[in-house]
Amino acid sequence: MSTERVYRREPVKTVEPDQPEDQSAEPLSIRMPVDVRSAALTLLAVLATVMALKLADAMIIPIVLGILISYALDPIVMWLERHWIPRPAGAAVVLVAIVCGSCALLYGLRFEGKAIVDKLPTAARSIRETLEHQRPKTAGAIQQVQKAASELEKAASAATTPPPAPSGVTRVQVESPAFNLSDYLLWGSIGIVAAIGQIVLVLFLVYFLLASGDLHKRKLVKIVGPSLSKKRITVQILADIDRQIEAFLLVELFTSTIVAVCTWLAFRWIGVEQAAVWGILAGVFNTIPYFGPFLVTAGTAAVALMQFGSIRMALIVSGVSLAITSIEGLLLTPWLTSRAARMNAVAVFIGLLFWGWVWNVWGMLLAVPMLMVIKAICDHVEDFKPVAELLGD
Repeated sequence: MSTERVYRREPVKTVEPDQPEDQSAEPLSIRMPVDVRSAALTLLAVLATVMALKLADAMIIPIVLGILISYALDPIVMWLERHWIPRPAGAAVVLVAIVCGSCALLYGLRFEGKAIVDKLPTAARSIRETLEHQRPKTAGAIQQVQKAASELEKAASAATTPPPAPSGVTRVQVESPAFNLSDYLLWGSIGIVAAIGQIVLVLFLVYFLLASGDLHKRKLVKIVGPSLSKKRITVQILADIDRQIEAFLLVELFTSTIVAVCTWLAFRWIGVEQAAVWGILAGVFNTIPYFGPFLVTAGTAAVALMQFGSIRMALIVSGVSLAITSIEGLLLTPWLTSRAARMNAVAVFIGLLFWGWVWNVWGMLLAVPMLMVIKAICDHVEDFKPVAELLGD
């Protein structure tokens, strides 16, 4: 028995080299179905969350601060627990030591702080005199422009003379009250009392978080549901947040200490008064990405101008401060931060602007930790993977 094979040849379409391509061909595209209702609800939820964060900052900021401080101090408490010290006692010992150390530092710098406050009037007068002596020759032209603007304002006021008052009506002029120093002192005292109250609340929150250990984490794992996969994902998210936040806080503490010590030594060598205070302030403001070094540079320039009364010395002191923060920010911080969190610079800058708008200065200080928490959550949630990709490097 034989089999016969039948072969059929398909026609081959040939294209001439000079023949133009078919312009009517549909371009390549990705079809992504979008649920308009879900997108609108998501947008409304995001806007509501942002407004809630902005309006409830007095309550949310202490909670976030307390959580971050507890992350930073938890390794010390765990070390004490491994050495037969219960967590509540260890948390109390650590907080008391920190409070006492901070108070001792402030007490030791009280004379330098008082000297800075006492020199403010003299320093302001010195800056004014320096600027007057080194005023450029274009000041005359500026005065002429100001004089012309004043004349134009008078002409506009004369052209828009208010109509006469109706009969039986007396025109009055409202004058602003004079400056009352006691009112400002009262508000300043209220602000100091409120700040002390916030610090006490944060310390109590930190103590309870440290004393409870991983209680809140076990509660979160329990409420995600009975699914084992969800519990495993929740544990991974919490572990990533712990690792990244602890590493970031260690990096910030290390780099800020270096900036503070180097600034103190450099200012002391140059001859800047109260160098220890300015070094501490430089280390604190260094925790603000991008804007922190700029604030430190501008502040040190003003300090040098107040003390030396010379623009040359102001440029030297601010240049030294800028060199210290630049070397730390360009060489040390990126290398250390890359080990803590994989985030790109654009995302960090936009996040800094956003959280600064929401919480002002506190938002700038807390922007990077908040972004790290958001990225750690988005890395393990399938629907939020695009957000994690945008934040990643």
